[in-house]
Amino acid sequence: MICGCNEYLGAENAEGIKYDLFPEILKEEAVARLNELGKLSDANGYLERTFQIPASTRAGNLLRAWMEDAGLKTWVDQMGNVHGLLTSFRSNNVLGFSRRISSGFLLGTFPTHCSTIENEGIFRLRLEVIAFSDEEGVRFQSTFLGSAAIAGILPVSALQCFSGVTVQGALRANSIETTEENLLQLKYEPESVWGYVEVHIEQGPVLENVGLPLGSVKGIAGQTRLKETVKGTQGHAGTVPMNMRQDPMVAAAELIVFLESLCKQPDYYLSYDGQCASLTVESLAGSLICTVGEISTWPSASNVIPGQVTFTIDVRAMDDTGREAIIYEFSNGLLSYHDANAVVCDPGLSTQLKSASYAALRRITGEDTGDVPVLMSGAGHDAMAMSHLTKVGMLFVRCRGGISHSPAEHVSDDDAVLAFLETLL
Repeated sequence: MICGCNEYLGAENAEGIKYDLFPEILKEEAVARLNELGKLSDANGYLERTFQIPASTRAGNLLRAWMEDAGLKTWVDQMGNVHGLLTSFRSNNVLGFSRRISSGFLLGTFPTHCSTIENEGIFRLRLEVIAFSDEEGVRFQSTFLGSAAIAGILPVSALQCFSGVTVQGALRANSIETTEENLLQLKYEPESVWGYVEVHIEQGPVLENVGLPLGSVKGIAGQTRLKETVKGTQGHAGTVPMNMRQDPMVAAAELIVFLESLCKQPDYYLSYDGQCASLTVESLAGSLICTVGEISTWPSASNVIPGQVTFTIDVRAMDDTGREAIIYEFSNGLLSYHDANAVVCDPGLSTQLKSASYAALRRITGEDTGDVPVLMSGAGHDAMAMSHLTKVGMLFVRCRGGISHSPAEHVSDDDAVLAFLETLL
């Protein structure tokens, strides 16, 4: 039991067992630990903790120490995931919570809450905290290395992904010997897992705009990434007449404008047939997002008409059929392709998260804050990989300006709360 505070929140779980929470102490410790994790970086001025680099190893060791202090059984698996298991339980189910080491958000809070609840002896489920080793895929351009291994969908060929060193070599440099055989053994059996819940900053402005710190997530958008190359005829900028030019930059600009129009008004461009029904087009109106993120020219010079222009396209939507219809309209000149289907969060878990968020907000503010928003995630998350193993749920926490993946990323101390535990007890 965490003590030292006269004011606490009394609560009662589904079995009628009463327990106490001390929100101010929990918040202060969570914020302090987040700040401590935030100092572990291999760069100055911003957070850099990619797969198996020194800062990520130090963060994993720190997290493991916190878990052990809270009484959790800990271990590091062959993909570098840090596990913490609450061993006092009343069933054989496992509830997994995750934050990746590279982001650090909420990594330090779970052991605090686990310690409080374990001492009260109120868990109906085994609680496992997993700090996944890599979600973003920054170092090896292979996303979800940690969670995909747990879900059993990571191909053994991923060990040979190369970026100065192989994934296998990077693990070995940190005294983790990973073979094809023990990599396959990391897979959890679906029947051993009750569910998976992930807490993440929204990475968007919706919660901030409506003035609420929490929102339930209904699903994660499917993603398609394309690299489009437009070829033309290279020439001198000052000597080739306008009516004789084959300028790929102009063609690329027209394609980008077309993509913008296509994604803003999909109902205008897509036809209704067996593959693209009217309901599909309607669903795109609320979730379709298209972005051109990179443009490069060859040769790149101010006085030369380029001979080639390459640009990237990122298309995301909750409706996979509609997303595929958008891609079909934009399929010519495809060079490389990344595709991941949408993930729908479990309705039961989403309802519990929404209810718990509402209860937490009302308890904290003392007011009826109204309905908790239900949002779509347009970003990639470990929950996408874990959905192959078990039902998933997500909770969003508002972030200032909707900014993420930036030194300006910010979540207020008051919003750094855990809102779903009492509903799942």
